[in-house]
Amino acid sequence: MSQNDTAPIVLVDGSSYLFRAYHALPPLTNSAGQPTGAVKGVVNMIRRLDQDFPGSRVVVVFDAKGKTFRHEMFEDYKANRPPMPDDLAEQIEPIHAIIEAMGHPLLIVPGVEADDVIGTLARQATEQGIDVVISTGDKDMAQLVSDHVTLVNTMTETRMDRDGVYEKFGVGPGQIIDYLALVGDKVDNIPGVEKCGPKTAVKWLQQYESLDAVMENADAIKGKIGENLRAAKATLPLSRDLATIRTDVTLDFGIDEVAERAPNHEQLLDWFRQMEFRSWIEELSGDGRDTPGNTPDAPKETRYDIVTEQAAFETWLTALKEADEFAFDTETTSLNYMEAAIVGVSFAVTPGEAAYVPLAHDYLGAPDQLDRETVLASLRPLLEDAERRKIGQNLKYDMNVLANHGITLRGIADDTMLESYVLDSVGTRHDMDSLAQKYLGQTTTKFETIAGKGAKQLTFNQIDLEQAGPYAAEDADITIRLHRTLRPRLKETASLESVYTAIDMPLVPVLSRMEQRGALISADTLARQSQELATRMAELEKEAHEEAGETFNLGSPKQLQAIFYEKLGLPVIRKTPKGAPSTAEPVLQELAHDYQLPHLILEHRSLSKLKSTYTDRLPEMIHGNTSRVHTSYHQAIAATGRLSSSEPNLQNIPIRTEQGRRIRQAFIAPEGFKLVAADYSQIELRIMAHLSGDEGLLTAFAEGKDIHRATASEVFDTPLADVTGDQRRSAKAINFGLIYGMSAWGLSRQLGIERNEAQQYVDQYFERYPGVARYMDNIRQQAHEQGYVETLFGRRLYLPDIGARNHQMRQAAERTAINAPMQGTAADIIKRAMVDVDHWLMDHHPEDAQMIMQVHDELILEVRETALDDVIENLTQRMSKAADLDVPLLVDAGVGDNWDEAH
Repeated sequence: MSQNDTAPIVLVDGSSYLFRAYHALPPLTNSAGQPTGAVKGVVNMIRRLDQDFPGSRVVVVFDAKGKTFRHEMFEDYKANRPPMPDDLAEQIEPIHAIIEAMGHPLLIVPGVEADDVIGTLARQATEQGIDVVISTGDKDMAQLVSDHVTLVNTMTETRMDRDGVYEKFGVGPGQIIDYLALVGDKVDNIPGVEKCGPKTAVKWLQQYESLDAVMENADAIKGKIGENLRAAKATLPLSRDLATIRTDVTLDFGIDEVAERAPNHEQLLDWFRQMEFRSWIEELSGDGRDTPGNTPDAPKETRYDIVTEQAAFETWLTALKEADEFAFDTETTSLNYMEAAIVGVSFAVTPGEAAYVPLAHDYLGAPDQLDRETVLASLRPLLEDAERRKIGQNLKYDMNVLANHGITLRGIADDTMLESYVLDSVGTRHDMDSLAQKYLGQTTTKFETIAGKGAKQLTFNQIDLEQAGPYAAEDADITIRLHRTLRPRLKETASLESVYTAIDMPLVPVLSRMEQRGALISADTLARQSQELATRMAELEKEAHEEAGETFNLGSPKQLQAIFYEKLGLPVIRKTPKGAPSTAEPVLQELAHDYQLPHLILEHRSLSKLKSTYTDRLPEMIHGNTSRVHTSYHQAIAATGRLSSSEPNLQNIPIRTEQGRRIRQAFIAPEGFKLVAADYSQIELRIMAHLSGDEGLLTAFAEGKDIHRATASEVFDTPLADVTGDQRRSAKAINFGLIYGMSAWGLSRQLGIERNEAQQYVDQYFERYPGVARYMDNIRQQAHEQGYVETLFGRRLYLPDIGARNHQMRQAAERTAINAPMQGTAADIIKRAMVDVDHWLMDHHPEDAQMIMQVHDELILEVRETALDDVIENLTQRMSKAADLDVPLLVDAGVGDNWDEAH
């Protein structure tokens, strides 16, 4: 590692990042069950610092075990801190070893906290004229900020100088210690002033400037907070002392002696292999076809053109016409595809060479650009040619945006987001930045870097071409490089290749058409429902106050705790991490079985959520031009292959409650049309019958029996004709519970029965359906042996926690292993049906019928009344033939003027 004399020294608060990484990342493990999440998080942050501060010394400081001088000052210092979790403690040794193998100095000073080591080194560096960057997530470090010391947080990508400290805290760096002394710290057990929050502390320090002055004027501060301040005067000097980071501790080394060494690649490889950090292994080993930074056709250097002249555009247009395939991307004014207008387009034919054609940058002083309509007209034949292969990252969005400009994108050949998703749905996020880091070993330019963040973020048309051009061209370049890395990997596994080419890619244009069509909703209906919900909520609030014997805020956990557990004496079922009785929803659900007040509060919460999420919000989402609501369907989020949706989320509209079903009444058919809702009947249970081969289930489905009634007959040893409604409901809970891996304890809670009784039901179920028991045992074993399970069509779900030492994590992975093949197969089946139905509609009823929504196992269509019979017949036939199972796939179809009527 080279060291630059003018570069700042980077002091890393390793202990801060250790806990932040542990809590921020999922509990990752390697195949041996060894926890690896914190290791990956900490090392990734240090790697990021190496990239962001080339030539700098990066020094990592950790707390030592045991007590420090602050414990001598105050025996109860940090007494409230819980012990380090076992699965985090296991990761300390690998983290330290990897940091040292990277060549970074690792400092652990007994009896001295990492903060004080960093403070002392920062002082020594600035005295020698060396600027310092402290990498931390700890607010206490703000007291060290000066003209030569800044803070950086790699997790939030923020930097903090003097102005930044004042902006964040309301006081300057010189007042931070006094601020911390007043506010106190429950985790470190620094007393502070009771009930003195940040706003109060800032107010006092802005008025009196220092803690000493605040204490001198304590008598002038009125009210309860003044009493608290006066009561704390004796301990405030101690609080200030505890909060002060020392810059003069005695160290056995000086800043000059803290030097980096050359990385030990062999040791790093050994640790990365043990941790199973695949992309880092490939990056270091340099012997893999897809090694990051050495991918197929990886460019040694890049050339990005910003095309503002017609001749240059013609040259690129010719190259695109001659290419077998090319990467394409749009830059737009909005993430909302219905509102977005094209600002520019980018493309790449070969890795390392890409172009950005700006078309509508309109900031003050923007250079002349080619005419947008002329350029799009020139590109139209190419973009609409189904034989010309286009590659993109989330091309569905680009397809929708192009539609706003009258262009129908055809020839969608590959999508890097979906290539990654099918390859490993849980291996990484599937955005371009994450994929470039994982598969190419490249840190891309983030949009926030060129556009800013928050309310002041610029739209792309406002960004200077000198920044916008390379950013946009890089997108196209990275896309083609990712494609040439990921596509060969998919081809190595025939089943994954088939899922990608036959299911996920053909679905892209189908979803795009559904999104553009949107769903017609009645704002008047929702307004009436919203008013009715408000009336009912007011009634519930009144009933709750009467039940409690006092008025209170139904949304206040603290007030609920006081009424539930102090006034009414309800049993404490669970506590919060801080030891207070919990009022979380699962607790309320248990209490509601026996007590009226929790029941009222649950109903109030449910109605409040419906009102805020749907009846109030949906009318605001009606598009001005179409008078419809346009959701976004996501193909690369749910691990099992299910689609999800957002803005609005159609998947979460409740179906089990009357109020939830009424919201569906607002989804209406236009004049001359009806809504048709086609729903697979008990599809996951049918898939279970097929996968398990259980004779009892196969026979019940083949004979067209009500499966829940048939199960009740078997489990409760009751003739089919004598099965009661309660027995059928219990059997339904057993059927669905077991395919989701529910334990007897979980079943007992759901049915409200004793655990022993629930266990008897489970035992009886498996005795009558032994094929299901064998399937579950086999799939668990398969998951442990190969680390993944598959759907009927070959989609894989990897299970990183299947070998976890933590019993709960391992059990959760086993439950996922049982359910994922069924849930994933159901998702694949409806996707296959959607592609087939869409093609048939386009050929036979392009003007008469369109799919407008997909919700779980249900498709909703708008159908002209004159075409109803033909569409329903073909719709149900095609859905039922979307998979060849050993049991019939039944489809229920309904018709109505609104979604509720049709369902």
